[in-house]
Amino acid sequence: MSQQVLKAEKLNKYFHEPDTIHVLHDISMSVEEGEFVSIMGKSGSGKSTLLYLLSTLDTQYEGTVDINGTRVTGLPENAMARFRNEYIGFVFQFHFLLPEFTALENVMLPALKLGKRDHGAIEQQAMEKLRKMDLHQYAHKLSGKLSGGQQQRVAIARALINDPRIIMADEPTGNLDSANTANIFDIFNGLVQDGNTIIVVTHDHDFARKSTRILEMADGRICTNG
Repeated sequence: MSQQVLKAEKLNKYFHEPDTIHVLHDISMSVEEGEFVSIMGKSGSGKSTLLYLLSTLDTQYEGTVDINGTRVTGLPENAMARFRNEYIGFVFQFHFLLPEFTALENVMLPALKLGKRDHGAIEQQAMEKLRKMDLHQYAHKLSGKLSGGQQQRVAIARALINDPRIIMADEPTGNLDSANTANIFDIFNGLVQDGNTIIVVTHDHDFARKSTRILEMADGRICTNG
């Protein structure tokens, strides 16, 4: 029987500048271990805002979020940051790699910050993640010298370095061509086959259609949970 790894109840989100806008309305949802969930919707539907709440990157909301059996809502900032680093891997549309660092150094950063392993063990783990992305031959190349598709794969390796329970991605193929998009999907699908849980915000219907489940959003609400 699958284990529930994420549960959100009655999430409401407001933006207050310049005027108060009710962005998310009473959203409740859950995700089981090993699911590959795509969140879709038109621009402004609230999908990225929801992902930032679920990932604990945004903590200003009403409602509750539980991850891996822990109520993350209301955790102190330091405890929240440590929990996020250990249990959640996040992939952005813009990879946010440090261009003056090598691919290997970028992948190592979250594990060095977590501090659970020594430097040698982290370097070995980072090389394994790069090998999984078929990028081990570029490990010592500056990330700023890599192609867009390669940089996104480095970002995925970085998200995986601490073996998180959930991988969340915001438009991870938004800036990639069709070949690199297919490559990223195959990587995500392989991660799900290995038992990982993935939640992706995407506008790509072909990408979403191949995932386990699609959450369709409109006007700050989940309108389809298929």
